[in-house]
Amino acid sequence: MTRFRWILPAAVLACASAWAAAPATPAAHAPAAAATIGIDRSAKPGDDFDAYANGIWREHAEIPADRSSTGVFYEVFKKAEQRTADLIRDAGKEQPAPGSDARRIADYYAAFMDEATIEKRGLAPLKPQLAAIEAIRTRSDLARVLGAGMRADVDPINATNLHTERLFGLFVAQGLEDPSHNVGYLLQGGLGMPDRDYYLASDAEMAGFRAKYRAYIAALLQQAGIADSEAKAQAIFDLEMKIAQAHASIVDTQDIHKANNPWPLAAFAKNAPGLDWAAYFRAAGLAGQKTVVVWQPSAVRALAALTASEPLASWKDYLAFHAINHDASLLPKAFADLSFEFYGHTLQGTPKQRERWKRAVALTNSDLGDAVGKLYVQRYFPASSKAEVEAMVKNILAAFDERVDTLDWMTPATKQKAKAKIATLRVAVGYPDSWRDYAALDVRADDALGNRQRAELFEYRHQLAKLHQPVDRGEWWMTPQTVNAVNLPLQNALNFPAAILEAPFFDPHADAAANYGAIGAVIGHEISHSFDNLGAEFDAQGRLANWWTPEDLAHFKAAGQRLVAQFDAYEALPGLHVNGQQTLGENIADVSGLTAAYIAYHKSLGGKPAPVIDGLTGDQRFFLAYGQAWRSKMRDAALRQRVTTDVHAPPQFRAETVRNLDAWYAAFGVQPGEKLYLAPKDRVRIW
Repeated sequence: MTRFRWILPAAVLACASAWAAAPATPAAHAPAAAATIGIDRSAKPGDDFDAYANGIWREHAEIPADRSSTGVFYEVFKKAEQRTADLIRDAGKEQPAPGSDARRIADYYAAFMDEATIEKRGLAPLKPQLAAIEAIRTRSDLARVLGAGMRADVDPINATNLHTERLFGLFVAQGLEDPSHNVGYLLQGGLGMPDRDYYLASDAEMAGFRAKYRAYIAALLQQAGIADSEAKAQAIFDLEMKIAQAHASIVDTQDIHKANNPWPLAAFAKNAPGLDWAAYFRAAGLAGQKTVVVWQPSAVRALAALTASEPLASWKDYLAFHAINHDASLLPKAFADLSFEFYGHTLQGTPKQRERWKRAVALTNSDLGDAVGKLYVQRYFPASSKAEVEAMVKNILAAFDERVDTLDWMTPATKQKAKAKIATLRVAVGYPDSWRDYAALDVRADDALGNRQRAELFEYRHQLAKLHQPVDRGEWWMTPQTVNAVNLPLQNALNFPAAILEAPFFDPHADAAANYGAIGAVIGHEISHSFDNLGAEFDAQGRLANWWTPEDLAHFKAAGQRLVAQFDAYEALPGLHVNGQQTLGENIADVSGLTAAYIAYHKSLGGKPAPVIDGLTGDQRFFLAYGQAWRSKMRDAALRQRVTTDVHAPPQFRAETVRNLDAWYAAFGVQPGEKLYLAPKDRVRIW
C-alpha cells in the first residue's frame, strides 16, 4: 500500500489513505454473502465499477462525527483500536512492576487521561523549550535551537512537510548506493499546513485555508498570553510562505535520483550557505558523521538562506508558535480545542473531536508501539492466520515470478534481474522477529507532555544509534496493531502487520475469491511496489542501480505514462483532478498487484472450477472483493487534502483499476461504449 510510510491510524492518512474508509454494514456478515452487500445493481459495472460494488452502501453509510472519512479501513481500524484500548487498560490493572513495559504503557495512558493535572500545569511543561527560544540572540543561537529540535522522520518519499517547527528532519536507513551501511538523510520541513500547495495555490478554497491558518496562529498565541499576537501571527505566516516557496514538490521528492546527494558535513556551509551548519549538526548529534544525504537539495539551500535573511525576531516567534502548536493536544483543553478546530474541523471537515480515550490510545500506540504490539499479537493474532497469510504471499510471489516469464516486451537480461529481486524479497507477516527495548524511556503518570517529548527524543536517539550499527534487514517500520502494509525498497522487504489481516481484508472462513481479491490484492500491491516507478530503481540488495536495458526501461516508462493519463482524467471535486504522476507508484502497484492476485487465485483452485455463490461467479466475487475493499465516503475538505498531498489516488478511483484487466471485462460483460471500457491495446499492462 505504501512505501517508507509510518502511519498513525488516528490520522486515517497515508496507507490508511491507501485502503481508506469504512462501512456502516456489519463486519460479521456471512462470507458467502459478503460480495452482495451494498451492491447497486442499477449501476453498470462497465460505467462505474465503484458505484456498482459500493453504491447502496455509500447511500446509507454515515461518516462518524469524529472522522473525516469512513469505509472498510475504518471498520478494521475500529476493531484494532478497541483491542488496543483493552490491552492498554489491562496493563494497569494489576499494578505492574516499576520499569516494566506494562508500567510504561499504563502510566503513559494515565497521564494523557489526567485532564486535571494537564489543566493545572498549563504551559509549564513547555517553559524550558520556550526559554531556549527566547534566549536566541545570534544566528548561531538560532542554528543551535533548530539543531536541538531535530527529530526523526520516516517518510522521505512523502516528506514534503514534517508538520512541525522542525525546519529539517532526519531519516536513517541504508545508503542508496551502499546497502551495507546506514546513512542519515536530511529532509525539508517547517510548515504548519499539510503541503506547500496550501500556501501557493491560487484557488479560493486554498486562500480560505490560508486566512483561517493566520487566524489560528493568532488565536493560539493569544491563548498562550503572548503579546502582539496579530502582528506576530502575520510575521510567522509570512515566514512560512517563504518556506513553502522553497519546498520541493511531491513529484520531485519521489524522484530518487534527485534525492541522491551525499554531502560531506564540511561542504554544507558552501553548498547551502546561511545556516551555521557546524552549530546545527553539533546540537543535532550529527557532528561525528562524515556525510549526510540531502534529499531535497534546492529546498535545503533555500531554507538555509532564510535562516540568515529573515529577522531573528520572526524566527523566534515562529519557533515559539510551533513549540505550542506541536504539543497542543497535550496542553489544557483550550489549546487542544483550538488545534482541533483548525486541523480537524477546517482542514479535514471533521465536526467533532475524538473522545479522549481514543486520542490516548493513539499516542500510546505511537510512542510505545512495540510494547503494545507484543501484547496485541499474543492475544489477537493466532499462528494459523500467520501461516495462511504466509502461504498466500508465497502463492502471489510465485504468480508474479511466472508473470515475468510471460512479458513479451522484456528482454531475458532484465527478466533475470527481476526474478532475482523476487527471489530475495523478504516478507514479514504479523510482527517483527525482535522487539524494541524501552528501558531507557522515562514515562511518568503525571507528565503527559513530557512523556511525548521524551518519547520523540528516545526515537531520535534510536535512529541516531543506527548510524553506528550494521544494517538490520529485518527492521519493521510499522507496529503489529497498525492497519496498513508497507514495501521497503532499500531493504527489498515487505511488512504485513497483524491488524490488517482481519475481515473483510482477510477472513480464514471466507471463500478464496474474497481473500485473494481483498488481502491478496494488498499482498500483490506491496510486492509490486518493488517494481513500480520507484522500486524498479533498486536491485535485489536494495541498492540504487539500473538493472534495465534501455529498451525495456523505455517501454516501462511509456506504460507508466499511459497510467498517468488514465488517472489525470479522474475528477475528485469540481475542477480538482487526481495527479497521475504524483500517484503513479501506487497506481502501478494496484494494476500489477491485482493482476498477480488474480493469477494466484486461479492457481489456488487447483484446476477445479470456482463455485457460483449467491449468483456470482468466482471471478465476479474476486473483483467485487477488490472493489469493496475501497469502500469509502469522505468529507470534501479531507478529499481535497488527499488529492493535494497524498501519493495515493482517492479510493473510489483505485477501485476502477479493474478496467486494465482483461478478465474483468469477461466477468461482467463490459462492452465498447461503456465509460470504463478500454480497447485491449489501451489497457495498461506493466507487470
